[in-house]
Amino acid sequence: MASTTQKPILIAGAGLASLLLGRSLLRASIPFLIYERDASVSFRGQGYRLRLSEEGLQAIESVLGPSGFQVFWDKCGKTGGSGFAAVDAITGKNIVEPTRVQPADGKPKGPTEILASRDGKIIGISRGDMRRVFMQGCEELIKWSHHVTGYELTAEGVRAVFADGSKSVEGAMLVGGEGIYSKVARQLSPKLKVYDTGARGIHGQAPSTAFKALGEGVWRVVDNENPNGKAFAMTNVRPGEMDDPEVQFGWTMGGPPGAIKAPNDDYSLIGKPAADLAKDLTKNWHPRIKSLFDQMVESEAAFWKITCSTPTGVPEWRNENRVTVIGDAVHSMTPAGGIGANTAVSDSALLGRLLYEAGGYKEGVTAAYEKEMRVYASEAVRTSYGIAHANMGITIDENSKTV
Repeated sequence: MASTTQKPILIAGAGLASLLLGRSLLRASIPFLIYERDASVSFRGQGYRLRLSEEGLQAIESVLGPSGFQVFWDKCGKTGGSGFAAVDAITGKNIVEPTRVQPADGKPKGPTEILASRDGKIIGISRGDMRRVFMQGCEELIKWSHHVTGYELTAEGVRAVFADGSKSVEGAMLVGGEGIYSKVARQLSPKLKVYDTGARGIHGQAPSTAFKALGEGVWRVVDNENPNGKAFAMTNVRPGEMDDPEVQFGWTMGGPPGAIKAPNDDYSLIGKPAADLAKDLTKNWHPRIKSLFDQMVESEAAFWKITCSTPTGVPEWRNENRVTVIGDAVHSMTPAGGIGANTAVSDSALLGRLLYEAGGYKEGVTAAYEKEMRVYASEAVRTSYGIAHANMGITIDENSKTV
C-alpha cells in the first residue's frame, strides 16, 4: 500500500476515464485529487448512452473489484440481439443495410456489427450513471469549478495551473483527462491533435414510453431524404422499462459534413436551441420514430462536433516522467463502432495498475503506460475512423482543421 504522506496524483477533468482512475488509486490507497471545470456532475447534459464491449467491462471490473463491479453491473441495461436493426426514418419500416464493417483482411463478417458483449446481451449505461458510479468514494477528492489550463513542473513534482492563474498543490504526477480540448495534452506535445471532421450530431433523451413503437433493440434510423446529406439516429431500447414514463432513454443524431447545421455556426448549443434543431430535422420522420424527438427532455439536448485524433493512430512524443494523458485527451474517436469509452476505461485500468505496482508515482510509469496504451488505442482510432470514413464520408489528414 502507498503511504498517504506521498504527494497526490493530480488528475485534470472528472470524465469517465479520470473518475475510474480515481477509483483505482482509491482502492490502492494512493493519494489523488481531481480538478473539474464544471460546477457539479449535473452541470450539463451527459450525452448518449454508452455501449460497453467485453474489453471495456473487463477493464472496469479489474478496477472496481467484485463488489464495486456488481453495483456498476446492476446499473447497466441489458438489451437482447447481437447487432443493429435499421429502420427507414420516413417510412418507419425496417430495412436491411449493407455490410457496416470491413476488417483489415477485407473479408466481411456479416451484415451488421456484433454488439453483444456479455451473457449474449448488449450492455449499455448512460454516461451520467456511469460517472456517478465511478465517483463513489471519491466525492471529497473532486475539486469542482477548477479549470486546468496547463501545468508547471517543479524540482520534485508538478502543479496544475488554473484559468484564474492560481495553482494546485504540488503533486507527484499530473494526468490530463479533460477531453478533446485538453490543455494538458496541448502543452505536453504539439503532436497530440484533435481534428474537426465536419460531421455534427445532437444528443437527447426522452421518456422511455416514447420508444414503445420502436421496440426493443439497438436501432440505427436512416434518413436518405435529407437534402443536405444522409442523416441518422441511434438508440438503445431496453425491455422492461418502456411503460415507465419516469425512466428516460437516450438517442443521438448525426450526419456527414453539411447534413446538420447549427444556427449561426454555434456548435456549443445546449438545451432548447439544440432540441429545436433536432425537432426541425425530424419533422418529416415517421411517427414510430418521431415521438423520440417530439417528447424529448429539452434541457438535456446538446449539439456536438464529431472529432477524431490522428487517423493513423496515437503519435509518439517525448515522454515527460510526471505528466501523461488518458481518454479523449489522447485518442478522440468518432462514435462509429462505439469504441471510444471502452478504450478510455482501458487507459484507466492500465495506468492505475502500473501505479499500484509501483506503489505510487515512480520514474518510468508514464513511459510504460504510453508504450502499451499506444498499441491498443492506435488500433481503436484507426478502426473508428475507418468506419466513419466508409459510412459518413468523413475524410481528414494532418492538414485538416483542429478543434
